[in-house]
Amino acid sequence: MELQADMILVDQTYQNKEEAIRATGQLLVDAGCVTPEYIEAMIERDKLVSVYMGNFIAIPHGTDEAKKYVQKSGISVIQVPSGVQFGADDTDDVAMVLFGIAGVGDEHLDILQKIAIYCSDVENVVKLADAKTKEEIIGLLKEVE
Repeated sequence: MELQADMILVDQTYQNKEEAIRATGQLLVDAGCVTPEYIEAMIERDKLVSVYMGNFIAIPHGTDEAKKYVQKSGISVIQVPSGVQFGADDTDDVAMVLFGIAGVGDEHLDILQKIAIYCSDVENVVKLADAKTKEEIIGLLKEVE
């Protein structure tokens, strides 16, 4: 699955995690990957289990019940250099890069695993957070495959 420039936003700012999660979902909706109902399922998923993964990364995705809203697999990427708080205000659970994921069947599990491995090295995350263009982000994440 290829990253598309129109599914990447750089240098964004959000008031809170819900706003940020909605933005990752809206990119998936705009690309025809999911119906708008999927965004609500992404918010719901974060309430059940935080989508914050550590290392300044969050991976918003829908609940299992939301699979019916997925039309095709896709991935959105949003860079938030100033960070978005995903935990309690006094924690370091701040996301600087968000990956919105929608997968048909189990297709997304492979993507999730690759992103998790790439982002387990915090230096890679810093590169993503510092990238100035969508093309730069695409180039960095090409290494994942």
